[in-house]
Amino acid sequence: MDLTNAGPLTLLTGYQTPAAIRRIGAKRLETWLRNRHAVRPDRLAETAVQAAERQHTSLPGEKLAAELVHTLAKEVMLLNQQVTELDKAIEARFRDHHAFGVINSMPGMGVILGAEFLAATGGDMTVFGTAVRLAGFGGVAPVPRDSGRISGNLRRPQRYNRRLQRIFYTSALFSIRHCDESRQFYDRKRAEGKLHAQAVLALARRRVNVLWALLRDGRCYQAAPPEPLVA
Repeated sequence: MDLTNAGPLTLLTGYQTPAAIRRIGAKRLETWLRNRHAVRPDRLAETAVQAAERQHTSLPGEKLAAELVHTLAKEVMLLNQQVTELDKAIEARFRDHHAFGVINSMPGMGVILGAEFLAATGGDMTVFGTAVRLAGFGGVAPVPRDSGRISGNLRRPQRYNRRLQRIFYTSALFSIRHCDESRQFYDRKRAEGKLHAQAVLALARRRVNVLWALLRDGRCYQAAPPEPLVA
């Protein structure tokens, strides 16, 4: 998303007070916003003018506050533009990586999360040796915490890469919305009595195995074909 098109910020770079908005009026304000590529300039102009019509009280320090708002709005828009350019640079570098097609094919991964995955792991899966070690490094593989006569007590490892865990968890969340297989796995875990976060983590763990196999074999993800209906 191009945040430089954020309408309210665009408005604040030119008009910061109700009086100024009332003076220009809805039609001229719409044209001014449209020339600056604001999103939905007609709706934004109408909303701004309606709000300005309800505010006729001039507050002390209003002029100074308006100047401050103008400066801050310009700075935020500049930062947004820099973030947009940085995202484009990250995407370009990621697309040049030999594993781009494999990682990007995973439902829910996408360009940004895929690039973060490469940054967090170095892109070399042989460093981890197995999918289990990668999952443990990413904090999505529980480890045994047995004591005395108690066994089978699994808990999250105390030391893991929180950045990688966020990548695995977030991509699993996205995949639930856009991948039938992920949704079915998540629903199955919820039906077993797991909480939302537990079900997402279980899905993230399963996806580590899938991603590991894809990277190992150098092939892209393919959804399993639907089972044929029995006559």
